[in-house]
Amino acid sequence: MYQFDSIICLGQTTWEGDFQKAIVQLMTELSVRHRILYVDYQYTLKDLVMGLAGQQDMPAGKTMRLKNPLTKKTFANGSEVYVWTPPLMLPINWMSSIPHDFLVQQNVSRLVNGLQRTMRRLNMTRPLVINGLNPVFGLPMLNQLNECATIYYCFDEITIINWMNRHGSRYEPDYLQRVDAVITTSETLRHAKSILQPNTYCVKNGVNFDLFNQAHQLAHQKPPIKPVVGYLGTADNRINIDIVDYCVRTMPDVTFQFIGDVHESNLTRRLSPYPNVIFTPPHQPEQLPALLAEMKAAMIPFVCNEHTYTIYPLKINEYLAAGLPVVSTPFSILDDFDGVIELADSPSAFAQALRRALADDSPQRVNGRIDMAKGNSWARRAEEFETVIRRIPTAWTPDHSS
Repeated sequence: MYQFDSIICLGQTTWEGDFQKAIVQLMTELSVRHRILYVDYQYTLKDLVMGLAGQQDMPAGKTMRLKNPLTKKTFANGSEVYVWTPPLMLPINWMSSIPHDFLVQQNVSRLVNGLQRTMRRLNMTRPLVINGLNPVFGLPMLNQLNECATIYYCFDEITIINWMNRHGSRYEPDYLQRVDAVITTSETLRHAKSILQPNTYCVKNGVNFDLFNQAHQLAHQKPPIKPVVGYLGTADNRINIDIVDYCVRTMPDVTFQFIGDVHESNLTRRLSPYPNVIFTPPHQPEQLPALLAEMKAAMIPFVCNEHTYTIYPLKINEYLAAGLPVVSTPFSILDDFDGVIELADSPSAFAQALRRALADDSPQRVNGRIDMAKGNSWARRAEEFETVIRRIPTAWTPDHSS
């Protein structure tokens, strides 16, 4: 039996947003069987200034306690998640180690005090803590919430993330050794983290299958006419611009559509002059199926480096749930998708693979892609996550009564 009455998840991202987030999807699925309190992004005074100036969106009223910081999210299946917005934090990430380490204690103290009051309000007394890639807060928070156990949910390599590696890479080694278990989203990350924490497991990213499969249903009703190759998600320094530029230039009859934020200026500089390139701003998740339904193929043209090698991309199963053929570079270990997606490692090979993908629309192939994605649903991933929880002695006691 479970030895906790609730799950408290400390996120490194907001609950709301224009794209699917692994930790949000997992908490949504786990809420079917557990009480969930999600600690939202930890906004700082700098964020407040930028928010008041209209330079970014942020819940100023909640962080300043002018509005109730606790919100209940209710889902179609009847489950619910409580989302709590922490009070404003001091912006200290830019500081050197000594002042940072002193002031992070002040930030964590503010967060813990507010969180303890919220736990009492919700009658949560013995939680399981899941920390989403935030060892800087996680390390000083250990044993502060009367938790039965702590799981570090590691979905990216912290030493490579520009805004996190300054202090996160200092805190993570100690945190890895002190948590009860680590769950990663790729086998590469699992191997790397298991060096310091033997209780490390891999639960790969999943897909909101019902949502993205709507794209296939829409395309079945109204098949796309124009050949459109799509890319879904943030376009940043992971994109191999040379490959994309070659494909766009040598395939003028094909439209290339990027849906999401663009954080790589060279991408827009090099591709904007081409008439067959479309940059579409981010959309809410429920709006994505209609966009995917207009595509005939999808691509993941990532560079191959030490960062991308640790990635198991969310978008791959989203494409497949829509029934779309996928062409990707071999940036990571993608053996799970052998025979379902096509890999290409050079500009010319990628273009040729896209030509084949655009014609890969037989019902048997489409159904194979959809079946693959269905087996990788977030509901299935949540079950795998719970299997790991049952391996933690302080979180789970086997019932031998039967």
